[in-house]
Amino acid sequence: MSPSSTHLVLIPSYNPGPKVLDTVQAARDQWNPVWVVVDGSTDGSTAQLQALAARDPGLKLIVLPRNSGKGAAVLAGITQAAAAGYTHALTMDSDGQHPAQLIPAFMAASLADPGAMVLGKPVFAADAPALRVNGRKVSNGWANLETLWMGIGDSLYGFRVYPIAPLRAIMGSSRWMRRFDFDPEAVVRLCWAGVRPLNLEAPVRYFRADEGGVSHFKYLRDNTLLTWMHTRLFLGFLWRLPLLVWRRCRAGGRAS
Repeated sequence: MSPSSTHLVLIPSYNPGPKVLDTVQAARDQWNPVWVVVDGSTDGSTAQLQALAARDPGLKLIVLPRNSGKGAAVLAGITQAAAAGYTHALTMDSDGQHPAQLIPAFMAASLADPGAMVLGKPVFAADAPALRVNGRKVSNGWANLETLWMGIGDSLYGFRVYPIAPLRAIMGSSRWMRRFDFDPEAVVRLCWAGVRPLNLEAPVRYFRADEGGVSHFKYLRDNTLLTWMHTRLFLGFLWRLPLLVWRRCRAGGRAS
C-alpha cells in the first residue's frame, strides 16, 4: 500500500490491553501510514508495539514518558505530523472499539472535502452498556446547543478525521483539551472556528473484560470533567452567539 502524503491514522494508546496489536494491525491493513502515540503506558504494550514497528515501515511509534491524557497524546502526534507535512489525522482508539475497516471511507470523505472534519456517528450493538449509550446524549445535546446546531452527530465518538492546522491552533491557545474532555471540546471549538462537521455512521463495540476489553472511564471523575468542560464552553458560546447567528443567517442566505 502506497503511503499517503497528507492523511495519517493516529492512535493514542494508554494501557490498552491485549487488543492493541490487533487494532494497530487492522489499521495498517487499511492505511499507510499509521502512527501510535504511547501515552506513558505501564502494561508492557510499549515493547510489543516497538517490535511491531521495527518490522513495518508504515508504522511509527511516539513514546511519551508519562501519562498526560488522550488530548495531550493527540497533540503530540499532530505536532509531529504537521512538521512532517501531513494535513489531516484520523484518530481512533487503541482498544479495538473502532471500525478499522471504515478508515478508507472516512479518508475518502476528508479528501473530497478537506476543509471539513469527518465525525463518526456511532451505531451501537444491542449489548452496548445502556449507561454509556444514554449518558452521551447529554453531552451531545450541550455540544449542539454550544454550536447553534451546526450538525454534530456525536460529540464523544473518537473515530474521526481532523484537519490538523486548525486543531493545532485551537489546542495551542488553550490549556484545556488534554484528557478525556478532548473529543467533545475539540469538535465544539472547531465548529466555532468555522470547520464544518461531516457525519458518517460507524459501528462501535464495547468488549467485556473476558473478551480483552479495557476501559479507563471513571463515571464520577469523567462526568465531573465533562460538566466543567460544558460549563466553560457554554460561557464561551454566549459571547460568540452573535457571530454564530450571523454565520447561520449567511449560510441560510446562500442556500436560498
